[in-house]
Amino acid sequence: MSKTSSSAFSDTKPHYELLDGLRGVAALLVIWYHVFEGFATSPLDQRFNHGYLAVDFFFILSGFVIGYAYDDRWRTTLTLRGFFRRRLIRLHPMVVLGAVLGAVAYVVQGSERWDGTAVPLSMVFLALLLNLFLLPVVPGAAHDVRGNNEMYPLNGPSWSLFFEYIGNILYALFLRRMPTAFLAFFVGLAGVGLASYSILGLSGYGHLGVGWSLIDHNLLGGLLRLLFSFGIGLVMSRVFKPVKVRGAFWLCTIALAVLFAVPHVGGADATWQNGIYDAVCTIVVFPCLVYIAASGKTTDKVSSAVCKFLGDISYPIYIIHYPSMYLYYSWLWKHGYTFAQTWPVAVGLFVGNIILAYACLKLYDEPVRRWLSRKFMRNGASVTKHN
Repeated sequence: MSKTSSSAFSDTKPHYELLDGLRGVAALLVIWYHVFEGFATSPLDQRFNHGYLAVDFFFILSGFVIGYAYDDRWRTTLTLRGFFRRRLIRLHPMVVLGAVLGAVAYVVQGSERWDGTAVPLSMVFLALLLNLFLLPVVPGAAHDVRGNNEMYPLNGPSWSLFFEYIGNILYALFLRRMPTAFLAFFVGLAGVGLASYSILGLSGYGHLGVGWSLIDHNLLGGLLRLLFSFGIGLVMSRVFKPVKVRGAFWLCTIALAVLFAVPHVGGADATWQNGIYDAVCTIVVFPCLVYIAASGKTTDKVSSAVCKFLGDISYPIYIIHYPSMYLYYSWLWKHGYTFAQTWPVAVGLFVGNIILAYACLKLYDEPVRRWLSRKFMRNGASVTKHN
């Protein structure tokens, strides 16, 4: 463990370097999931098919590190106001920037829905205003500017921050107060609910990639994903005892890449098979990977620097990469290009988003958080770290 990365939650505690690195790896894999989403012929053919499960992995990491960083501080210096200020300062500046970039990309795209319907700038501004405050768009509203029933049509991935905020609120008000045994029982119930939701195919998509909309059972699915994954992370943070693991980072990295890349399991008439796969990954495999990574350690300065870099860019790259994807999709679909024809552009998007994320981190996110910390935190304590 080290205390050098800007990705940890705690301002004083050392943190888990390998978890930082894996968070970054998962964020980079999400980019490729979204790249291949542009070539999907159906919800069952996403090419990089299970990348949506990265959100569940992120929620587990979030619960684990929040529990580790804050659980023992409530009895001493931490207050509800202080906790919420820390979380807002840590998370919201990039939410704002992601929304602004999304609005700019939408205007560049021509301010029209996917079906070609022109959208007034007033509705674009209203969608932007809601996204700035992380308020979801009601399906079918005039300010659903893309017509996809997304909660955040200017920057789709903001939906997971919506649930992250819910998780933080539940933690501060209720979950942190639960005895470990009762919390584990609560998480077990959430796991049963999540498995049932996934295997029964309640999403209607044939997979567990839900939570991004308010239509049908999306909200229920998003809440179940949060409650189990965030909750199991909290439980693990309380009972964690490291085990000896060699090569934990590479083991977990390879496992994530393979699990995300597995094709859809079962056909359109047997989506329950993919539901079992999603449930097993989320409920069994991902917690094990987090436990293994938390047990491992970096072995030299180079590996520490790599994990630090990946951890630093993980949140920025996740929250700002999707506006460029909207432009990419628009270009692809207009010309009917295949991946073989456009792979250099895809690689450019991947590299470009890494550079953009790092620039946003250093030129915007960290300076803004330092300023907000000086202005709103007691004694100007810096809030520069997060999952």
